[in-house]
Amino acid sequence: MPPNKNPMQERDLFWQVSHDMLGIADLQGVWLAVNPAWSGILGWDDSDIVGRTSEWLEHPDDRDKTRAEVAQLAAGRSTLNFENRYCTRGGDYRLLSWRAEPFEDRLFCVARDITQQREHELALKDSLDFARLALSAVSGVGVWTYDVATDRFFCDEAISDLYGIDPVAGLAGIPRTGFLANVHADDRAALVATMSGGLVRSGDLELEYRIDHPDGSIRWVLSRGHTYFDDNGKPVRRTGVGVDMSSQRRLEEQLRQSQKMEAVGQLTGGIAHDFNNLLQGITGPLELIRRLVTLNRTESLERYIDMAMSSAHRAAGLTQRLLAFSRRQPLDPNVVDVNHLVGALEDLLRRTMGESIGIELALDSEPCTTRCDANQLESALLNLSINARDAMPAGGTLRIATSREDVDEQYAATQRDVLPGRYVRIAVTDTGSGMPPDVVRQAFEPFFTTKPLGQGTGLGLSMVYGFAGQSGGFATLASQAGVGTTVSLYLPEKDGEQAPAADRVATQHLGLGDAHSNATILVVEDDASVRQLLVDLLTELKYKVFHAHDGPSGLRLLQSSTHFDLLISDVGLPGMNGRQIVDAVRAQRPDLRVLFMTGYTDLASSHGGLLDPGMQMITKPFSVEAIVNRVQGMLG
Repeated sequence: MPPNKNPMQERDLFWQVSHDMLGIADLQGVWLAVNPAWSGILGWDDSDIVGRTSEWLEHPDDRDKTRAEVAQLAAGRSTLNFENRYCTRGGDYRLLSWRAEPFEDRLFCVARDITQQREHELALKDSLDFARLALSAVSGVGVWTYDVATDRFFCDEAISDLYGIDPVAGLAGIPRTGFLANVHADDRAALVATMSGGLVRSGDLELEYRIDHPDGSIRWVLSRGHTYFDDNGKPVRRTGVGVDMSSQRRLEEQLRQSQKMEAVGQLTGGIAHDFNNLLQGITGPLELIRRLVTLNRTESLERYIDMAMSSAHRAAGLTQRLLAFSRRQPLDPNVVDVNHLVGALEDLLRRTMGESIGIELALDSEPCTTRCDANQLESALLNLSINARDAMPAGGTLRIATSREDVDEQYAATQRDVLPGRYVRIAVTDTGSGMPPDVVRQAFEPFFTTKPLGQGTGLGLSMVYGFAGQSGGFATLASQAGVGTTVSLYLPEKDGEQAPAADRVATQHLGLGDAHSNATILVVEDDASVRQLLVDLLTELKYKVFHAHDGPSGLRLLQSSTHFDLLISDVGLPGMNGRQIVDAVRAQRPDLRVLFMTGYTDLASSHGGLLDPGMQMITKPFSVEAIVNRVQGMLG
């Protein structure tokens, strides 16, 4: 077995040996740490750099654009390709290409010295002799030329090695199809368009793409070049360089992985903290109940039972918020009139906000309809309103506005998991304390909260964010310290009639002795405790009950001659899932009513893809009252 590797030691070693300049700065651009490559490239010691900004190193003509780039980073935007010049100890300047990522209150930066590369590219534009260009290639940089008339590529040995092609063929000229054969399938179209002139701007070409190298590795290539035209303005040759960016991309991936591990640590720590408290609130009262029953003292049992139930309900709520954040909560989507839903919440909001907070509703004059889970949307708006109330302890105004907005392709391309189209926007605005930029960047993260310990789980906004994404939309947050905050939910606009209230399952309190039925029910559940609970409960209600512990066992019972009025099945089962069981016997039992149970499953994340007429779903954990009402409702 290979020895265990310490990720921290590997990261520190990479910091020491990297040929690229690595640095960590604060949001004002003051360097907090730099690696040894700074001294090797610029000649300055780290003591000359740390504790200062780079303004004294920058070329005077680059200072303004550098300050603007730092400001963009401080606002939360990444730097993907930024160039400026830094002065060396010897007095000359080196051209640097930067990539940087903001994370919390730090900027993580990587710079590569591209002075030789840029000098090489400039030389290419003035040269007509490919052989001389090939000989001038520097380490990590290769030269290529594409001849339009013959549709052939010529390249030096460095490019041949980078692309995984025969170096002899590269020097002699290789057809374009052969030259592009190893380009990653997802990147080939963009490269073909670039080389065909589709992305040409003033004759210059630039594109970064991947190579599926024959040795099994992935190589990242930054290709830069220039197009030469004849007297009639037609392209005759494109010449440029290919730069191996693989090591830099691996470094960036290591930095991203490090950030992910920190985020996972924060997430698991928050879950463990909250669930330990909740488990203590369950196990403690149960131990006392056992002790009191042993002593035949029943006067305090109800109080301890209430304690355990309260903690169990809070645990269920926490799990539901986690599922919402991860976009895996079971939803019951219907066409919803958002204006009507918001208007119906007004009375509840006025009671919740108190007298010191005014409420304004600005509803669009046109209908705003979307398809989502109405109950979850109400919950999301209540969460946002309560957050707004907490941000206005001295009073203020809560404003909820609805509108229909178009999201164009340009905006969608800059956002994660956002598609262009028409959306219904619900904006919740307060006039409270607002948030500084570092809080805004983390506001949707799970377990992040600015409230005192014990006064918030940090899952409210993350739940809203997850619900919007699972419903096909997205959420945004804009805030300014001392001014206020606006959280906007964007849900895809849908035409259609709102589902009538009668279609929703009504619940009422029923005792265990209220049902008298000869109906036969099959319970399919792999968890022994849950299965036994359901069997005992339904038997107490005078139903005839059969049960199975997995999908194949349940299917065999349904394929028998026994008559069943209702199937109660978990969605996720060993062998085959609940929906597969139903599909297998649909022809044999077309009128079988089905109640699915689920706690978490991709199949249950949206009812639209799982439920047919005669089917319903109930979410775990459910109360005895809820399952009784649902069963009796389905059996008429």
